[in-house]
Amino acid sequence: MKMVVAVVRPNKLDSIKKSLEEEGVRGITISEARGHGRQKGQIRMAQEQEGSIDLLPKTRIGMAVPDDQVEKVIQAILDSARTGEVGDGKIFILPMQTAYRIRTGETGTDAL
Repeated sequence: MKMVVAVVRPNKLDSIKKSLEEEGVRGITISEARGHGRQKGQIRMAQEQEGSIDLLPKTRIGMAVPDDQVEKVIQAILDSARTGEVGDGKIFILPMQTAYRIRTGETGTDAL
């Protein structure tokens, strides 16, 4: 199992959720986030002037994914979140030892 964490533009959340549902992802956790990447929060304004915002609003999506679904989940997020512009976000893949469903006591992928 892997923990997939995506930090994306907030306006892409609905599209990403739909794509993940189509790939069979059963559970996700969403939280609001603020941050910046390489550009340190610089954005191109409509007047073509550089502007700077310390931390930009983002949405953090986290999900536990069986190993055999990780690549499909990554591709679903990439396809749904990419605009080609600065600030599209990042995807992080973390090793996950196990999971527990508190209600039933199920463990591992059965808990997902």
